[in-house]
Amino acid sequence: MEEQEERGSPRSGDRALVLHPFLKRGDKNSSRDPEACLQEAVSLTAAISLDVIHSETVPLATAKPGTLFGEGKLDEYADFIHSSEIDVVIIDGSVSPVQQRNIERRLKAKVVDRTGLILEIFGDRAQTREGVLQVELAHLSYQRTRLVRSWTHLERQRGGAGFLGGPGERQLEIDRRLIDERIVKLKRQLETVVRTRELHRSKRKRVPYPIVALVGYTNAGKSTLFNRLTESDVFAKDLLFATLDPTMRKIDLPGGQTVILSDTVGFISDLPTELVAAFRATLEEVLEADLIVHVRDITHVDTEAQKQDVFDVLEKLGIDREKEGIYLEVLNKIDLLDPEGHEYFTHEVARRDDLLMMSAVTGEGVESFLQTVEDMITRNQKNLIVEVPTTDGASLSWIYRNGTVIERTDGEDKVILEVKFTPENLGRLEKMDLEIRKA
Repeated sequence: MEEQEERGSPRSGDRALVLHPFLKRGDKNSSRDPEACLQEAVSLTAAISLDVIHSETVPLATAKPGTLFGEGKLDEYADFIHSSEIDVVIIDGSVSPVQQRNIERRLKAKVVDRTGLILEIFGDRAQTREGVLQVELAHLSYQRTRLVRSWTHLERQRGGAGFLGGPGERQLEIDRRLIDERIVKLKRQLETVVRTRELHRSKRKRVPYPIVALVGYTNAGKSTLFNRLTESDVFAKDLLFATLDPTMRKIDLPGGQTVILSDTVGFISDLPTELVAAFRATLEEVLEADLIVHVRDITHVDTEAQKQDVFDVLEKLGIDREKEGIYLEVLNKIDLLDPEGHEYFTHEVARRDDLLMMSAVTGEGVESFLQTVEDMITRNQKNLIVEVPTTDGASLSWIYRNGTVIERTDGEDKVILEVKFTPENLGRLEKMDLEIRKA
């Protein structure tokens, strides 16, 4: 039994049983479809290469404080786990340290709750220095609350004289101290990394290019859209949390305006609190954005609930999406809609200026999307007429990089441009020896 309690993290290829428990009445997530939640849990499990042998929803009249499930269910699962040689049980929900210990004892198998599962995925996916540090910090914060589980086999040895506890108690204190010391060290390292990234951000502000941040529920298609727009090769596939580390690329909009496109970590319901804190720095790129593009999987059965999850995260970041011109909603994966669904959402889009349809896979709607992004980015820019000598290729190139060219007229000795400029770039333009007048 103790051997089961001290199992390590799940390994690739382990046989898994996935369970999604939900309260039959009064569940805070009752707006979500239990089967869709189960499928998401299966996808999360597959994301760390576990072999899902069986999955099912588990309706509960009430959650048992000590074991979560009732005795009958535990006996049923114990038999199945033994006969099917299950290595790990994934419970799609919050499981307390005491519940985890008791369930593992009864089932004689490793138990991982939703938080632990997401932490495993993040640990597997993080690539950048900052991402790796953040994941380790989140892991340690989570593990610190569960140290008691690892040392239950020493509880029987407690005794000794007076204030001296048994070996188990001393080991817990040592482990907590080691974890606390490592957490302090990680936070210092993260501060250094964040300062470096802030320097990079300040350099971008001096350029300055507007920032367009792609946000959305995990697996909504952000990275697929990012790759299409940037002709990049960011890891993108039908996999939850395919992207963890923020990726940024410059792209040129139809009128020539250059923007920085940022692909961010996917949001998810019930994101572990440890990760919300640890990945706040990652999501700070969204705070700096001039435009937030919310990419939605419009074909998902829980698309409305996923939309609310994204709103909740944006609100926690202090972002006012109601502010005019800062938020654009994109209904992605329209290539998977049936004709009736396509017609319905076409009518919805026609009613709103901040709503678009597209397929990041086929490219349908992408041109319209880019034009809308340009219109929103340049909404507060001033229209000017600029005359550039045909021999001044450097100035002409600068204008195309830093402004949005609306119209161009080529003369014998000069090029006349109608251009939009941000206030920052307008100041730089006025220092150049060019003829400038209001449009």
